Amino acid sequence: MSDNHIPAEQIAAQYRYAERLKELGIQKTYHIVTMGCQMNVRDSETMAGWLDKCGFTKTDAREKADIIIYNTCCVRENAENKALGNVIWLKELKKDKPELIIGVCGCMMQQEGVSENLKQKYPFIDLVFGTHNAYCLPEYIYTVIAEQSRVFEVWDVDGSVPEGQPVTRNSAVNAFVNIMYGCNNFCTYCIVPYVRGRERSRDEKDILAECALLRDRGVKEIMLLGQNVNSYMGGKSAFADLIKKIDTLGIERIRFMTSHPKDITDELIDCFAACRHLMPALHLPVQAGDNEILMRMNRRYTREKYLETVKKIRSVCPDIGLTTDIIVGFPGETRRQFEQTLSLVNEVKYDAAYTFIYSPRAGTLAAKYEDPVSMEEKTEWIEELIALQQHWTAETLKKQVGRVQPVLVETVSARSDNTVGGKTPRGHMVNFGGGKELIGRIVNVKITDAGKNTLKGTLEE
Repeated sequence: MSDNHIPAEQIAAQYRYAERLKELGIQKTYHIVTMGCQMNVRDSETMAGWLDKCGFTKTDAREKADIIIYNTCCVRENAENKALGNVIWLKELKKDKPELIIGVCGCMMQQEGVSENLKQKYPFIDLVFGTHNAYCLPEYIYTVIAEQSRVFEVWDVDGSVPEGQPVTRNSAVNAFVNIMYGCNNFCTYCIVPYVRGRERSRDEKDILAECALLRDRGVKEIMLLGQNVNSYMGGKSAFADLIKKIDTLGIERIRFMTSHPKDITDELIDCFAACRHLMPALHLPVQAGDNEILMRMNRRYTREKYLETVKKIRSVCPDIGLTTDIIVGFPGETRRQFEQTLSLVNEVKYDAAYTFIYSPRAGTLAAKYEDPVSMEEKTEWIEELIALQQHWTAETLKKQVGRVQPVLVETVSARSDNTVGGKTPRGHMVNFGGGKELIGRIVNVKITDAGKNTLKGTLEE
C-alpha cells in the first residue's frame, strides 16, 4: 500500500459512526446537488454511499429531503455564484422546516476564507467540509444530529488516498473510477491544484479490484478519472500499462479523462490500437491556439506540438473522436491570437468543444495579469468560436449517417417510453426506438439522421 493512503482504522471509525446513526433509529431522507466535473460526481456517489450506510434514504425531491448537501465547484465564477444562490434559497426552506440539515462541501470550500464566511454570514448552514476530509461525513452528520452542533471543518492539506469507502452509483450501466487525485501542473488560470492538492495515485491493485467488481455487477463501461490521468504514478508508461491491464478484465468499454496534451505518450497512443475495449474517443484540452498565450497559461506545449500529437493519434486510430476545452479572452489575448485558436479548430475539426470566457480565480497567477479586452469583445469572440465548432460538429455527425454503430443503451427518453438513448464508441449520443429492456445492452443501430449534437437511428435486428 502507498504511504499516502489514509489509515484503514480512520475509515473503520467512519463505519462505526454510521452504525451509531443507524442505532439512533432516525428516519431521514437526503438529496445531494452536484456541481462541476466528473470528479465531483464521483465524490457525490461516495457521499451517497456513506449516507446509505447511515440508514438514510435518497430522494430526488430536494424540497422533501431532511439532509441537503451541495457539492460545489470553483473552476469558474458562475459556478460559485450558482452554488451560493442555491444555498441561500434553502434559507427559506429551513424556515418552514427547521430540522432540515444543510451541508456545503467540495472545491469551493477549499478556497481561503470561504468556510469562515459561510459560518458567519449563513447561520442556517449546519455543515461545511472540503475535498480532503469528505470521508469523515458520517462523523460530521452524527455531530450535527446527536450533539446538535454545527460543523465547519476544512483541512488545509494536500490530502491522501482514501480506500474502502462505500459508494452508491448513479448508474448500473456505466461507472466512474478515480485513478488519481490532485494536480501538479499549475496552469496560471486554474484553481484546481490549490483546492484538490498535489497529485497522488491510487494503487494499481485497488483500481483493478474496483474495475473487476464493476464488471461482475454488470457495468458495461468505465470512465477512468483524474485531473490529469496521464500523470498516473508519475507519468511515463504507468497509465498505458494500467489501461492494458484493465483491458484484459473484459469490461466492454473503457474511457478516460482528462488528459493533458504535454503528457500524451507514444505508449498511450498505441493503446488505441492495441486495447480491444478502449473506446476511440479522447478529450484533449487545448485551451488556446496561440503559442504566446499557451506559454502565459503555463500549458507547457506549443501549438505545433499539440497538432503533432493529434496527427500521431489519428495515424493509429483514424476514426477517433476528439473533444477539447477552449478559453476565450485570456488576459491580454489579442484578436490575432484568438484567430490562431480559430485556425487550430479548423485544422483539428473536433467532434465537440467546451468553450468558456476566461474567469479570473483569486489566488492564481493569471488573476494578476492586465486584461484590457472588453467583455463585449470577448463575447463576440466566443460566439464566433461556438458557431465554428457547431459547423464541425454538424459535419462530423453527418458523416455518421448510413453507418451501423454499436450503441450502449443508457437511458429511456424523458419524452417517450418507446425511445432509448446511448453512445457510440466514438461518444456520439444516439436516440432510437426501443424499450427499457434494452438498457445495459450493446446493440447495433443504423444511423438515419443527424441533429445539432445528437444522432437518430433505427435498431438493427
